[in-house]
Amino acid sequence: MSIHSQRPVSILSLRFCAVALAAVALVACGDRQDKGATQAAAKVNKEEITVHQINFVLQQQRGLKPEQVEPASRQILERLIDQQLALQKADELKLDREPRVVQQLEAAKREIIARAYVEKLGEGAPKPTAEEIKKYYDSKPALFSERRIYNIQEIGIEAKPEQVPVLREKLAGAKNIGEFIEYLKGNDYKFAANQAVRSAEQLPLQSLDAFARMKDGQAIVAPGANGVQVIVLAGSRSQAVTEEQARPAIEQFLLNERKRKLVEDEVKALRGTAKIEYIGKFVPGASAPAASAAASGALNSDEISKGLGLKK
Repeated sequence: MSIHSQRPVSILSLRFCAVALAAVALVACGDRQDKGATQAAAKVNKEEITVHQINFVLQQQRGLKPEQVEPASRQILERLIDQQLALQKADELKLDREPRVVQQLEAAKREIIARAYVEKLGEGAPKPTAEEIKKYYDSKPALFSERRIYNIQEIGIEAKPEQVPVLREKLAGAKNIGEFIEYLKGNDYKFAANQAVRSAEQLPLQSLDAFARMKDGQAIVAPGANGVQVIVLAGSRSQAVTEEQARPAIEQFLLNERKRKLVEDEVKALRGTAKIEYIGKFVPGASAPAASAAASGALNSDEISKGLGLKK
């Protein structure tokens, strides 16, 4: 099972598939001088594609089952063949000398090296102890020992602020959700309904305790983009997870949290000792007390952590 993670795009997420393939292209160039050091998987004109290149891309595809590795390897090889053909034509046209391409290669190099440093830093994080794992397990009963599978109905309703109290009242007085929907239809409310089944770990961690307190058939009203969102717990069933089952996921979560903290502290320290001078339009104005790391384009510690898949 997985522990909650946030996945916003970050500077160091690198659009990793694209960068990985770009890196493979660079390796392919290097292979021209060192073909004997690798095992060939195919030849494209006079250029070899190696097993090592395939494995490099394969390592980026997480969650592959053993029986999926072979077909995935063949698909990767076909993509690398197409890429090699494109690379050969690009060489003929000397596209690697174009300013835009040079800039993209340099940006990819900077990001890869910076990420390598952050990953190296994270290697110093100690693994959580058995006591720490148990403590986390006991502190999250809704996620483990009292875990449930939730059948959720969501109704997004367009409403003005003055209509919200009325909607709350009508929802509380309705015998069932069908009666409430009929009220919405009869009063010309615009709404959209959706139904989903979510396990505890698929819900936002900050909302999980609230869901755990809900009984089947109960509904809550939350603010929406253009009105309110009604969330109905249509039904649920218990599906507990033992500490032994949860231990690998908890251990990885706590370890990632420690890595994130290490990265955050290190970036703060680096920024504290570095001489950073904003120039031109990036100089903080009177109305902006300080330029944030995200706004200045610096490597924000939070972004680095997210780019590494470090979970909060």
